[in-house]
Amino acid sequence: MFCFSVAAAAEPGILPRVLELFAKRSLVPLRWHSDRLAPSHGRDSASLAIDIQVAELTVELGDYIARCLRQIPGVETVLTSEKRFR
Repeated sequence: MFCFSVAAAAEPGILPRVLELFAKRSLVPLRWHSDRLAPSHGRDSASLAIDIQVAELTVELGDYIARCLRQIPGVETVLTSEKRFR
């Protein structure tokens, strides 16, 4: 399972643009959780915290999607991890 953690500006178009990267590849996330965070720690505006988990994703495709996420205007950071079940 591949996990994405995205920090972005709280703008109306961010969520659909993030989801579009998965939909274009016929991927439905196992888990999607997003929160709108109030301004804090010197930030003047609200932000979004988005956590996404996708099954059966190769490391190469996960890395590619992460690079695409980073190119979306308003996305500030993208962290990735891979969960392996034994």
